[in-house]
Amino acid sequence: MHGKPGDGTKFVGADDHWSSNCEADFSCIIPDILSSPAIPGNIADIVELLKKISLTLSESVNRGKMQSYSKIANHILNSSVISNWAFVKDRNASSTLLDSVNLFAGKLLLRNGSEDIQEHFISTKGFSVHKNTSGKSFDFCMELNKTSNVSGRVVLPEGELQKLPKASTAVSVAFPTLGAILEASRPNPALVNGMVLSVSLPEELRHVLLTFEKVNKQEDVGAQCVGWHSTERRWDYTACRMKSNTGGRVVCVCRHHRRTFKSFSILMSPASLRSAVLDYITRVGLGLSIFSLILCLTIEIAVWHHVTKTEISYMRHFCLVNIAASLLVADVLFIVAAVVHNTALNYRLCVAATFFLHLFYLALFFWMLTLGLLILYGLLLVFFKITRSVFIITAFVIGYGCPIVISVLTVAITEPKSGYLRSGACWLNWYETKALLAFAAPALSIVAVNLAVVVVVVMKTPRASIGESCESRDLSNMIRISKNVALLTPVLGLTWGFGLATVVDSHSLAFHVTFALLNAFQVNSTSLGTVDAQTWTEDLLKN
Repeated sequence: MHGKPGDGTKFVGADDHWSSNCEADFSCIIPDILSSPAIPGNIADIVELLKKISLTLSESVNRGKMQSYSKIANHILNSSVISNWAFVKDRNASSTLLDSVNLFAGKLLLRNGSEDIQEHFISTKGFSVHKNTSGKSFDFCMELNKTSNVSGRVVLPEGELQKLPKASTAVSVAFPTLGAILEASRPNPALVNGMVLSVSLPEELRHVLLTFEKVNKQEDVGAQCVGWHSTERRWDYTACRMKSNTGGRVVCVCRHHRRTFKSFSILMSPASLRSAVLDYITRVGLGLSIFSLILCLTIEIAVWHHVTKTEISYMRHFCLVNIAASLLVADVLFIVAAVVHNTALNYRLCVAATFFLHLFYLALFFWMLTLGLLILYGLLLVFFKITRSVFIITAFVIGYGCPIVISVLTVAITEPKSGYLRSGACWLNWYETKALLAFAAPALSIVAVNLAVVVVVVMKTPRASIGESCESRDLSNMIRISKNVALLTPVLGLTWGFGLATVVDSHSLAFHVTFALLNAFQVNSTSLGTVDAQTWTEDLLKN
């Protein structure tokens, strides 16, 4: 039985029992869960529990664990409680459940080359596959409600299996009621006329055939093949195409897309678009940037004593070196985070990679803020002198102190609720906890401050000398202003302002491409600006 949608009764203790010294298959929490009514509050708690189990379990999943996990999920997938999902406060709970089950099932350890774990409303099957396999299929026939059943089939074509370099594992999960549950919490629900089929395949496989039996088999009922976009919590109409629609069955050809890299625009955008162009820009941009930053720091070390003879030049180069160092570490960590996620390593490693990635990208911005303030100091506070020691202490407090505080608070507030990481990437969460704001808000605020610095620089740009013609004077002023803006834009991080566009419209490929182009390659311009900065600063501050 289940309670009324507004019933506030909640079960307690299951999470505590599991997180303490539970049995190896955590079956000890099942009686508490199955005896609790599947009311909205309990549904939300069970989804959080399943999410925590999936994220924190690093080892392989044996049959006992999969059975226990399936029993827990089955309790809230029951057809009799679909209406209760509409009253769950977290609108993304059903999508979170799907992600959690997929992550957990993907770790399934097969016995004798196959596995089959069956519950009424969730069924998991796994096979060992290799290139000599003639073809594999997962067949499901499950109870939709007390009066009807529904079937589905997942086929791995022989041509796809030929791509496998070694024996691998393929796992499929079927949900007869999840389609209705996913739509129950959406403002404009669509009719899901069949079961939801999920697959976890080797990355070499790119296409899979899915066969769905229609629940409503009337001839005038249309059909469309779609995939669920877990990051953006919506149906993806480009993931699949229809192959046939006959006799109450629909056959779909779907792309199995496992991203091997995350585009650079993920740093600002709530959503990560699937685009080969973005991946290419990110790879090339980061590769060139890391090379340029190493070259930049090498040049700075070689010429340090020659370019830091005055107090102002020392302070400026001190900022530039820390900007380059922070960005170099951050870019390397960006690659590490992608590797950690794609190799399905320990969840804690993903948290650690995200923490340090967040920390050093924030350090980049706060050091750019420090440089911007230094420029204002040199331009506006001509008669106020600051000692080198005071500057270094202040710069470290701003450049590293502020990022450490923000990063620590972010992980401390969101991680206890498993809301620190976003689904599908080692980066800050957006949809559940808005943790991404802990990066985007400081970064965009600093961009706004540094934009004001550039305006002041333009206004303070030295005028052409007396005696030049009007045309020569205008041209000379324009060249000086253009040079200052061109040098300051990458050094002060103004190109990151385009990240606001990816936040406002996270589905626009044009915004993502623009952001990735400007910022994945930003450090190349920064390195060149660093080399030329000595001449520029002396020219700017001599008046």
